[in-house]
Amino acid sequence: MMRILMISDVYFPRINGVSTSIQTFSREFAAKGHHVTLIAPDYGQGDDPKDAMDIIRVPARKVIVDPEDRMLKMKYVTKLIPELARQSFDILHIQTPFVAHYAGLTLARRLNLPRIETYHTFFEEYLYNYIPFLPSSWLKFVARRFSCAQCNDLDALVVPSVAMLDVLRCYGVRSDAAVIPTGIELADFKTGDGAAFRRQYGIPAERSTLVHVGRIAHEKNIDFLLRMLVVVRQHIADVLLVIAGEGPALKHLRKLAHTLQLEDNILFVGYLSRGSGLQDCYSAGDVFVFASRTETQGLVLLEAMALGVPVVSTAVMGTQDILLEGKGARVAREEPGDFADKVVSVLSNRQLRQTLSVEARSYAQVWTADLIADRMLAFYEERIMKYRAESKAPCQAPAIG
Repeated sequence: MMRILMISDVYFPRINGVSTSIQTFSREFAAKGHHVTLIAPDYGQGDDPKDAMDIIRVPARKVIVDPEDRMLKMKYVTKLIPELARQSFDILHIQTPFVAHYAGLTLARRLNLPRIETYHTFFEEYLYNYIPFLPSSWLKFVARRFSCAQCNDLDALVVPSVAMLDVLRCYGVRSDAAVIPTGIELADFKTGDGAAFRRQYGIPAERSTLVHVGRIAHEKNIDFLLRMLVVVRQHIADVLLVIAGEGPALKHLRKLAHTLQLEDNILFVGYLSRGSGLQDCYSAGDVFVFASRTETQGLVLLEAMALGVPVVSTAVMGTQDILLEGKGARVAREEPGDFADKVVSVLSNRQLRQTLSVEARSYAQVWTADLIADRMLAFYEERIMKYRAESKAPCQAPAIG
């Protein structure tokens, strides 16, 4: 059995891709007989739901530019060291680059553990949305230097996509690295009742419907989807875009929808969890649409595909690894006319939708969480063996099977 210690500035109830990744991997590790402990912020919302790992909540402060987020308070993390030392962990996996990164380095040094980190977020295309009062060119420079310094201070790096690793190499990152995306738990995305979702929200069965699921944040480029929708509406007057999610850009998007006179063509449904209609929402769509420029992977694309929903999306950064023509998706340029043309072609052709749906379900099988968790565990074992050899510590490998 391997004992894995993780640390992150974010976890549920904060909803984003990092939280999902941590939960997905921890569930798979536990199913394979390994033990995971996560150090995460206390959001002051009571007890954790049942999870596949031990969670240690520590006090955290709010982030001024994004009040949904938290940063761990370092002193409370270091107080955990005696307790953690008694548990004989094999490896430390850092999940976020803020306080958790520096706290993680301290823990790894004090506990004599190899330290790896997953680079989840493309900060170069992220920061200027939250610090608009500083020049974007300066923020990109800072993000690159910041990322390079942090990544080179690790024993190894996990990156969700080839494109993201290429970017980091251009920054000057030289740490050993592996491309390991987050898999999807197909059991959670076997079926969805799209008809029930349409009845709930009064959407006629015959109405052409697009769906977007994800955090409503500026870096997700949802503005583009609204402008694209204006073009689609010229061909399909009653087209509807369902936007599921919450986040800091929601007020802005509502205002933009009004400006573009799209109030009758957009439906905001808020956050939907796996247990409260998320799968039904996906399945209600004739097409899933996506245009983020900052994804290091793009799990929502795989979730839509697993449910047999055709995808039309740009292929930028991490989504390049997922999206392939002939695999349940049509790849579009970030240009309203081109994107809209591909959307209209799928909406207008039932046979094409059925073909893409079959392709999507088949392709999603390649991305199962079980298979990808095995890749991460093998990477852990490799790093542990190397660390122990270099530090002349006992070199018995943890069992993975």
